[in-house]
Amino acid sequence: MTYDCDVCVIGSGAGGGPIAYVLAHAGFSVRVLEKGAYYKENNFFKDEKGECIDFKFRPNPKLEPRSVSYKDHLTKQWKKISSMDNPQWNMWNATMVGGSTNIMSGFFHRLKPVDFCLKSAFGSISDGNIDDWPISYDDLEPYYDKVERIIGISGKVLKNPFQEPRSSPDFPYPALPENPLAQWIDEAGIKNGWHPFPTPRAILSQNVDQRLTCSLSGYCAGYGCPTGAKGSSRVALLEKAISTGNCQIYPQSMVKKIVTDSNGKISAIEYFEKNGKLNRLNAKIVVVACQAIESARLLLMSTGPKFPNGLANGSLLVGRNLIFSTSATGQGDFEISKFSNQKQMELKSKQPFINRAFQDWYTYSDKHGRKNKGGTIDLLLSHPNPIQTAKNLKNGPDGFDVWGEDLVDRLDLYFKKSKHIIFEAFSDWIPNDQCFVSLDGSLKDRWGLPVASVQIKAHKKTEEVSSFLAEKGRTILTALGASSIRNIELGAPSKNLVAGTCRFGNNPKFSVLDKDCRAHEVENLFVTDGSFMPTGGSVPFTWTIYANAFRVADSIYKQLISS
Repeated sequence: MTYDCDVCVIGSGAGGGPIAYVLAHAGFSVRVLEKGAYYKENNFFKDEKGECIDFKFRPNPKLEPRSVSYKDHLTKQWKKISSMDNPQWNMWNATMVGGSTNIMSGFFHRLKPVDFCLKSAFGSISDGNIDDWPISYDDLEPYYDKVERIIGISGKVLKNPFQEPRSSPDFPYPALPENPLAQWIDEAGIKNGWHPFPTPRAILSQNVDQRLTCSLSGYCAGYGCPTGAKGSSRVALLEKAISTGNCQIYPQSMVKKIVTDSNGKISAIEYFEKNGKLNRLNAKIVVVACQAIESARLLLMSTGPKFPNGLANGSLLVGRNLIFSTSATGQGDFEISKFSNQKQMELKSKQPFINRAFQDWYTYSDKHGRKNKGGTIDLLLSHPNPIQTAKNLKNGPDGFDVWGEDLVDRLDLYFKKSKHIIFEAFSDWIPNDQCFVSLDGSLKDRWGLPVASVQIKAHKKTEEVSSFLAEKGRTILTALGASSIRNIELGAPSKNLVAGTCRFGNNPKFSVLDKDCRAHEVENLFVTDGSFMPTGGSVPFTWTIYANAFRVADSIYKQLISS
């Protein structure tokens, strides 16, 4: 059989970039199919309306909708809505070359050894589908280290009882400049017996090659990086893969289906070009890395003679065990006039990064003495977005909007006379049978394809741990001297951090992929985005997705050279 390329990668984010980078540098021909456009540094601006409110980098929900079902907390009844009617529920993040890594905040934490054996360490959970990973922390550690160097992570390793094992003594790039409030956190932490530490960031603190250091604007979350400092898959991996001459990116190419023959072998990838024309290519190896929801959707759409329920779905687990990175958040206000002159000067600092985190409650014992998995608490300054902040401030405590001078006073107090620290508490989302992805045949996208139907149900344990960490977050803010401390969300799914729909494992009856993220049923099909994760750990997923994709790239390399 004649192939168009050695490897076709579908999707170009944290799961796809490492595959293209490694294999292109090894001399193999790689094609990357990406549904989104190809943007570069000169396309990114501090444009809140365009980048955060409108759909500049995200699919328009009227053209690419999703249906979402969730259980209403008040009525306890299931509700189903379309993102066409409520864009808040579109469940999309960025769609462009490099994917969501272009607009991430870049808060990077490794999983810890315990995250790879959650079931063994804590036991089964009723109505939960937790399982141990088929690999260990030691298997992934060299690749975490590789990500630090290639993607570019800035930070400082300090002596900390909760520090996971490392093969290198420190990060390759020094920590980013810190706001004086970081020292407040260190002092309060030491006083209370806690262990704050500098948060590693996938943002360069110095110029490297063609990438410039961070501009320190504070416009990270939701924004593309105009200097190339942020470690996106595009700037750190794909553009270097292209420079080898072995990798080609096909932007604005929407994959319709992975076609298989009567023997279950992949025969082609069908995709729509920018002009709507349906085209085909074939490859020795196909790597799916579309993001967990879209990867499940693509496999479910890719039915064939041997796969009537979807490609690699003999176990009927494709789309099941959907997980999110749970984020309980809260905010504390620091009214500048109420502090000493020295502290007032520190509060007025324009430095945007605090970069402090706590993992003192990564595991904890409850009031009954039972050991529990907790999580990570990151501290950061409130986002500088003015439009969304003003929209929030107009909401009065009595449920009515605030207008006129009252609103002006609120805006003046918030933006000019106060500082605001937010905590984000990350914990495990317990996979369960009521949280999954399927196809909605009644709703089609602009290519006429069935959209993803996402059902969301948080396990009671997820909510319990989120509440526990939220209280710890409030305690930290109190220790810092904050006022008006309030929780914003408890146990809500992070729509930009999704995983788990094609979990890997050793037993084909209970997993979709093997330990190398190769489909049990299709020897040349791999899935390398967050779909592979049986559990998500108590940190954001991105560093782990990057690291695992580098690990899988080595496995694909071995398969290619032996074929």
